[in-house]
Amino acid sequence: MYAGTFTIVAHDRSTGACGVAISSRMPAIGALTVFAHADFGAVATQALINPLLGVDALELLGSMPAEEALEGALAKDPDPDSRQVVVVDRRGRSAAHTGTMTHPWCGHRTGEGFAVAGNILTGADTLDAMADAWSAKPDLTFDERLLGALEAGQAAGGDRRGRQSAALYVHTGDPYPYLDLRVDEHPDPVAELRRVHGVARRELLPFVAALPTRDNPHGSFERLHE
Repeated sequence: MYAGTFTIVAHDRSTGACGVAISSRMPAIGALTVFAHADFGAVATQALINPLLGVDALELLGSMPAEEALEGALAKDPDPDSRQVVVVDRRGRSAAHTGTMTHPWCGHRTGEGFAVAGNILTGADTLDAMADAWSAKPDLTFDERLLGALEAGQAAGGDRRGRQSAALYVHTGDPYPYLDLRVDEHPDPVAELRRVHGVARRELLPFVAALPTRDNPHGSFERLHE
């Protein structure tokens, strides 16, 4: 199945975090397309989805920059012309591939610290809006910038077939994600992701901040004492 999708992958220079925001007119788009780790970078694979591209590119990012990792992953793929892949590495270098068989409108944009891509879109305005939104508000938190770029893409048109799912994934370097939010089936998934994100910022992220880490195995939980 071709996944008409619009996506941003990005690296946060100030914190070292890497992440992805994505939306599509197919269910559970975040389940098989999103890959990120702060020690390596971030990858999204879409169009005729091949999750192995995400796995392979993220592994290659451990030893090479974004462009080389993307080329290396695509070299293993039997049908690269049907794929769309965006990559950013842990130094903010970005790369993208839109295969010649990817359904229109399709394309990508790359910049320092980010890449955006989409296929089966209403038009180029979707990606232009995402890139502009990402660049316009560098003082926002990383998760807010990613979500804001996704919202801008939706407002500019998004997937021309409609709306169904969205996801936001942020990795900050621990063995587990900092934020992993998904709306797997909803009539307005980006708006619902915004609502869920608001709940997560209030109720989940303070808990995540207290979780055990390699440097602090006990965590920072407040314990009640009788």
